[in-house]
Formats: sequence, structure tokens, C-alpha cells
Amino acid sequence: MADQPKPHTLTLEERSRLTVTGVTDVPSFCEETITAEVEGGAVTIAGEGLHISRLSLSEGVLSVEGRVTALEYSDRGRAGLWRRLWK
Repeated sequence: MADQPKPHTLTLEERSRLTVTGVTDVPSFCEETITAEVEGGAVTIAGEGLHISRLSLSEGVLSVEGRVTALEYSDRGRAGLWRRLWK
């Protein structure tokens, strides 16, 4: 039996605490940008002083603290392109 796709949610509290569920991977991160893969693509989190406070891929949970300034979705093909460029 194949794994069911994990639905994802984003919860942003006062632009300083973000929780993302349904995360399958975090291929890149720094203090200004975090990329998290979710079903069908990726979510890029942009901001200042970003810090991963919790990451559990087995539970599919990513918690980020810092000043969140933007959230951007990209489809699976585009996320793969960015990953290849940054390697």
C-alpha cells in the first residue's frame, strides 16, 4: 500500500513564529531563507533571523522562529531546479 500524501498547513503567529505541517524535507536553510518540501512542491520562507526551533520529518513538522517577511509556493519541478542550482 502506497503512503498517503500528507496534507500541509501553515500557522503564522505575529510574523515571528511559523509552524508548517506535512513537511517531507528541508533541503536548504539559512537565517534569511528556509525551503521546506511539502506534497506537490515546496514552500520558501523568507525573513530575518530565521531559526529552525523544531524539525521532525517523521511527524512532518517544522517550527521556525524569527521575522517572517514572505511565504512563496513553488511546484515540484521548480523546487528541483532551485535545489540543483544551490548544490
